[in-house]
Amino acid sequence: MSAKDSMAKEYFADNARFADLCNNILYGGREVIRPENLKERDTTEVLTALGLDKKTIAMQKLRDIFKNASIKYTGKSYVVLIGVENQSDIHYAIPIKNMFYDVMAYGNQVKETAKKHRKDKDTTTSDEFLSGFTKEDKLIPVITITVYLGTKEWDGPRKLSDMFGDVDEELRPFIPDYRINLLAPREITDFTGFRTSIRQLFEVLKNAYDKEKMQEVLQNDEKFSRVDRETVEAINLFAGTDIDIDEKDEVIDMCKAWEEQKNEGRELGREEGRKEGREEGREEGRIRQAKVTALKLQKKGHSIEDIAECVDFDEETVKKWLVS
Repeated sequence: MSAKDSMAKEYFADNARFADLCNNILYGGREVIRPENLKERDTTEVLTALGLDKKTIAMQKLRDIFKNASIKYTGKSYVVLIGVENQSDIHYAIPIKNMFYDVMAYGNQVKETAKKHRKDKDTTTSDEFLSGFTKEDKLIPVITITVYLGTKEWDGPRKLSDMFGDVDEELRPFIPDYRINLLAPREITDFTGFRTSIRQLFEVLKNAYDKEKMQEVLQNDEKFSRVDRETVEAINLFAGTDIDIDEKDEVIDMCKAWEEQKNEGRELGREEGRKEGREEGREEGRIRQAKVTALKLQKKGHSIEDIAECVDFDEETVKKWLVS
């Protein structure tokens, strides 16, 4: 399991974050699903089937996160099973992957119901006996949410039919489709519905491709002045930032840390340029060191404008260095 997979599972398994995520996807940000009404379920999906050789085949899949949600809404009570699948990269067969998880979850419910009927010997007809399921038995709905934690725009399929080639239009009504429930930060236009720090994570992921926009977000949203340690660690991992985290700090001022990092970068560029100039005393040495510094700052995500300011060269010159 990769570091990103492990981080995502641990991060969104927290009931408060999980509820916040589900409420935004399923209820438009209204606080319907409560953290205290979520219960962990076994993430291992196992389903058995009879193969062509009449032997039993066991299939096993491991979900990222799977919880039982008790919902009280509009004067009624509901139970639903909610799974979250985290994707740090675009998965071009995600409808199949999620559909398989859902089918296995429903299949397991039927299997457990049939097992109970066999134990209680309470089926009344041969149809019920063969089905393992009676007319009165009901399934618990299963919802799978895909959380895309990449910084690129999602260009993968959103439903099963997106994966088909040409299809006779007369046949389409007879072909079952499957739609994924996708959360892609680049597509979020309003973050005010989020009530936990996943808001800060998604805002950074949305703007990570543009350092100027990210600077604007950090400066204009006061919530970035108090971000929990786990969220900053997730931001560093998924957005590729390098925010310094003191071992003693559980709450980080990202606005301050970001500005300090930029200032350190500028000072590093100036100092290294001065040092090289003193050592070699020639313009060639200053240019050579400036190029090295520019590459270092580029890897840290600084903009062309910032790098040019740090190394005291014009932006066009810096651009030529970075593409050569």
